Amino acid sequence: MAAMAAALRALGGRFRWRTPAVAGGVRGAARGAGAGQRDYDLLVIGGGSGGLACAKEAAQLGRKVAVVDYVEPSPRGTRWGLGGTCVNVGCIPKKLMHQAALLGGLIRDAPHYGWEVAQPVPHDWRKMAEAVQNHVKSLNWGHRVQLHDRKVKYFNVKAGFVDEHTVRGVAKGGKEILLSADHIVIATGGRPRYPAHVEGALEYGITSDDIFWLKESPGKTLVVGASYVALECAGFLTGLGLDTTVMMRSIPLRGFDQQMSSLVTEHMASHGTRFLRGCTPSQVRRLPDGQLQVTWEDCTTGKEGTGTFSTVLWAVGRVPDTRSLNLEKAGVDTSPNTQKILVDSREATSVPHIYAIGDVVEGRPELTPTAVMAGRLLAQRLFGGSSALMDYDKVPTTVFTPLEYGCVGLSEEEAVARHGQERVEVYHAHYKPLEFTVPGRDASQCYVKMVCLREPPQLVLGLHFLGPNAGEVTQGFAVGIKCGVSYVQVMQTVGIHPTCSEEVVKLRISKRSGLDPTVTGC
Repeated sequence: MAAMAAALRALGGRFRWRTPAVAGGVRGAARGAGAGQRDYDLLVIGGGSGGLACAKEAAQLGRKVAVVDYVEPSPRGTRWGLGGTCVNVGCIPKKLMHQAALLGGLIRDAPHYGWEVAQPVPHDWRKMAEAVQNHVKSLNWGHRVQLHDRKVKYFNVKAGFVDEHTVRGVAKGGKEILLSADHIVIATGGRPRYPAHVEGALEYGITSDDIFWLKESPGKTLVVGASYVALECAGFLTGLGLDTTVMMRSIPLRGFDQQMSSLVTEHMASHGTRFLRGCTPSQVRRLPDGQLQVTWEDCTTGKEGTGTFSTVLWAVGRVPDTRSLNLEKAGVDTSPNTQKILVDSREATSVPHIYAIGDVVEGRPELTPTAVMAGRLLAQRLFGGSSALMDYDKVPTTVFTPLEYGCVGLSEEEAVARHGQERVEVYHAHYKPLEFTVPGRDASQCYVKMVCLREPPQLVLGLHFLGPNAGEVTQGFAVGIKCGVSYVQVMQTVGIHPTCSEEVVKLRISKRSGLDPTVTGC
């Protein structure tokens, strides 16, 4: 214990260790910390992208900052390091495994371009997983180094409020530490939800918290859910040559443009992913040979179905990671429906000096870049004299399914609901990427549409792009749409030829016209 205390003193800051048995002493110390001089100017709870960005920005502005972060192992026992969902079990490993799957398609294209590649080419899950996991671990270490370089104190402890200015952190060995701060930011993100009504779901299933850390191939996989997480995971699993089925109760990609969502699943189905639509699972049980037998109900017919899989992956939503925070002791209000934290436009909770950013917040997009920007802007407002607020309008994003879907602004449905059918004009095109021509790839689902106001100069309300490198395409146009670009201005922009993104500046055919939107030439 003496050695641990000495190590913490080397990190800096004032802290008080307590054992769980002396809870009364902890409470007394907390009241004292709240009334007197506090340990930090800013304490960030959560070491994900948003929390780290906020902490580092505040430290750059000369403030005394600490970050507390602790990863509760998944029910499967998976744990990871500093960096949050995006780094460890989200964007980063997802994109790398998506890339691995895309490479498989390029290898199949290669002979058409003159490369003598023996087919089929087997894929080694273990080798890919090791490379991905090693990269993630390097990012974990990089975040630790960045905090150290900026003199941000890092505590690997599980945090919970004692009062509105004080947090108790419990280390892995059970030791307790009290930390107090003038300002506290909650950035704990979310965790995957398990379906409570499905027998055996917790015992035998995995989630996105686990799939990227599997040492061995998941084999024949059932992905349950219709979210972007479900479709992205099913997409790269299929692309890696695994027998993959998606079970969805209702519509895919709820909240996204539904025409685009349908094209995404059409493409996946045409490339080997099986879909069980309108079905809900009721039981998962392990068979004597180790396989998992899943029982489900067809919601339309009421008939029961069964199937056998090696892995069942739940992708049925996420819940805010707030259970251990003791928010009630600080007086922080949450939504009674979602349990997410309620904040105002300044990211402030019901307690003025306690803030929340990222996925843990009600009504915010669950996207890493928005959390990062919100965190930086918050630190600048608190310590840099800024008044700039985070603008959550027209935030671009991409779904990394095998055929990527990028979008920014309103969906067609949202535009019509907001402005009326007669005031909305939609320009669209089916196109074929040049790279698809030589290998003879099907481009049926490569599609782009721009949603505009009908009244000149036709303000662009939203852009939706389905095709290769959709994220790269959407990012550039997002700047213009954020700045209020009109359809007229987009049409005055010269395209880069031959690219997929030039199809956006060539959109001449409206849905209203009824003309065939298929691109047939330059």
